[in-house]
Amino acid sequence: MSTPPVEEPPRHANAPAARRRSAARIPGLPRIPGLLRDRAFRRYWSGQGISLLGDQLSSIAIPLIGVLAVHADAAQMGYLTAASWLPNLFFALHAGGWADRRAHRRRVMIAADLGRAALIATVPCAYALHALTLVHLYVVAFAAGTLAVFFDVCDAPLFNALVPPDRYVEGNSLTNGNRAMSQVVGPSVGGVLVQLLSAPLALLGDALSFVASALFLSRIAPAEPPPARGAPGRLAQGRRFIARSPVVRASLGATATVNLFTFMVNALFVLYATTTLGLSPGLLGTVLGAGAVGGLLGAACAGPLAGRIGIGRTFILGCIAYPAPMLLIPAAHGPAPMVVGLLLAAEFGSGVGVMWLDVAVGSILAGGVPDDLRSRVFGAYRTVNYGTRPLGSLAGGALAGSIGLRPTLWIAVAGALTSFLWLLASPVRGLRDVPVTSGTDTPGR
Repeated sequence: MSTPPVEEPPRHANAPAARRRSAARIPGLPRIPGLLRDRAFRRYWSGQGISLLGDQLSSIAIPLIGVLAVHADAAQMGYLTAASWLPNLFFALHAGGWADRRAHRRRVMIAADLGRAALIATVPCAYALHALTLVHLYVVAFAAGTLAVFFDVCDAPLFNALVPPDRYVEGNSLTNGNRAMSQVVGPSVGGVLVQLLSAPLALLGDALSFVASALFLSRIAPAEPPPARGAPGRLAQGRRFIARSPVVRASLGATATVNLFTFMVNALFVLYATTTLGLSPGLLGTVLGAGAVGGLLGAACAGPLAGRIGIGRTFILGCIAYPAPMLLIPAAHGPAPMVVGLLLAAEFGSGVGVMWLDVAVGSILAGGVPDDLRSRVFGAYRTVNYGTRPLGSLAGGALAGSIGLRPTLWIAVAGALTSFLWLLASPVRGLRDVPVTSGTDTPGR
């Protein structure tokens, strides 16, 4: 997600000097990316990386708990995936307005991390007591998803407080690279832990990762944007900004469409891989982890790619390159080596594409949204963008129950491939650099 350099408030005025001082204290750093020389960003990035690694443990453990421990069917797997994303529909808009009125958003993020650690820890406890049920999983998924909403609407202003405007692409490349690395390591480790310890006990790793994230956040103190004044009656400003900005509006259409259809795939993938294709938990983790190597490559080359073809075209290319390799998932059949090879290719290619998409759109939003509206705009954006995820999960489960897993996957991938159409007739197509915005209610260019 990329955007052109933005004129920002004076909080970034001393950032270059501070970063030089930070780098000077640590010898031998020329080869380290510039932002990682800054202690505050490095701690933020490290905490994020540990938390994302834990999330990847959950991403394989929770579906496997659903399939193997509580014997969920296709529709119930759709409900389980939807439960963690429904809070975006219910709470993201108001959470964004609430966060804009907070002076210490970092504290909210720490509380959300600790709350999620406690919630996740209840699953192995219930399992040990032979009291784990599907309803318990639904409740934990929904409550943790609610805390994630508050964490993420506060994360957007924190990122801008830590990263100067001319380094948004670098910052987004590093944070998305974190996600890619977690996808390389997490599923493989998760698959092994599930086989060694059982899926519920493997979740303890995710609970510990949230505690680690909270500790790293507690050790930074960036100059956060001041709270917005008079915000209680201005929730609609986030929606209005999106409606008036052709760049943000088209970006939302594209990302919401790709989320709707790819989450039909996500909700069914573990069930499809384990029942239709016969993959073991360990092999499934290896497939997901090895495929995510593409995410590392995508994050590493997103910046140079945007510099060569422009941030807008990188976004469009990502909208195509992310879902296109998923065509190999429903196409997988035959001997086990062929099936695994097709799934690896699908995961690798999608990993590259999603990083191009995420780095591009993240940078566009970082530069194209003013500080005093940031949480409200991100809350409104998230309501639609992430709100499509539970809808996709529910639709995928319902459709698979009617026509089967493989036909549903074909339909889902075909739908995801239409997402780039939102961008072709919008100003996004011509964006060379990150858009510049300043002031309240000014639409991004």
